[in-house]
Parts: sequence; C-alpha cells; structure tokens
Amino acid sequence: MKLILRIPFLFIILIVFNLTIISDPGSLDPEAVPFFSMPLPSGAIWHATRGDFLVIGGIILLFLEILKSTRISMGTIIEHVLSLFVFVAFLVEFIVWPAASNSTCVILMLICLLDVIGGFAISFSSARRDFNMGGIH
Repeated sequence: MKLILRIPFLFIILIVFNLTIISDPGSLDPEAVPFFSMPLPSGAIWHATRGDFLVIGGIILLFLEILKSTRISMGTIIEHVLSLFVFVAFLVEFIVWPAASNSTCVILMLICLLDVIGGFAISFSSARRDFNMGGIH
C-alpha cells in the first residue's frame, strides 16, 4: 500500500494523455471539436477541448504533489525520482512520438518539471531546517 502512495499523481495524467493520444490523437488539437461548452455570464461561450481538461487536471495534481512533497520521510527521494521519470516520459514522447508533438504535451511536461524542481527544493529546505533545528538545545 505504501508503494502505491509513492507513485506521483502526475503519472495519472501521463496515462490519461497516452490513452487520449492512442484513442483519438486529433482531440488534443486546439482546433478540435470542443469536449465541453459552457455559457458564461458575459454571454460568451467557453469551449474546452480534452487538452484543456488535461492541463487543468495536471495543475490540480501538481498542487497535490507539492503538498505531498512537504512531508519528510525515507521514501521522499523515491517519490522525487519517480516524478523525474514521469517528466522524462513526457519529454521522450514529445520528441519521439509524432502524435504527442502538441502544446498540451509541452504544458504537461513543464508541469512535471515544476513538480520535480519544486519537490526537490521543498525537501532540501525542509531537511536543512530540520537539521538546523536539531542542533539547537
């Protein structure tokens, strides 16, 4: 059970992104048929594609990942390394797979990069604070 908790939340977005590309690669095109439409009070209509929802989901999961990285435990480094693998997976897909060469992949890749950098930075600063506080009696 603890191993499942170590898996980065952004891995979910990677899986959904890949399933979306495999099932309908054109659905991530900015000019694609809207997946969802909603009238706004201004009278305009917001048309959202599947790519928009993937980015929104990625940002929400990034927030949860940052919250998760504030915990200091023995498995924190493992979590950060797995997050790095998710980033590398997005990077490789973007470079190698023609269906993944779109803005949605780039934005999700940058979200994963922020997760890696933020996770390591938060962990290092928390560890430094804990180390400094431990020396004061």
